[in-house]
Amino acid sequence: MPIQNVRNLHLSDEIIDAAHQGKFHIYAVSTIDEGMEILTGVPTGKKNKDGYFPAGTINYLVYEKLKKYAKLSKKTSEIM
Repeated sequence: MPIQNVRNLHLSDEIIDAAHQGKFHIYAVSTIDEGMEILTGVPTGKKNKDGYFPAGTINYLVYEKLKKYAKLSKKTSEIM
């Protein structure tokens, strides 16, 4: 949940007990990157000084996939 909403969070005693028992967790995050790391267990990665993301990070994988789609799009537009 967005960290800004923590003060508005109201949970029943049953939910609070279940969280204390480890049945589920509630995470307050400041950024989408924090949320992605929690959900996937994979670091999102920050760009280095050369503008590249570390290999194996979520942002690296997203960037590589976008490059692939851009190439495919360019090839498709050249055919048409």
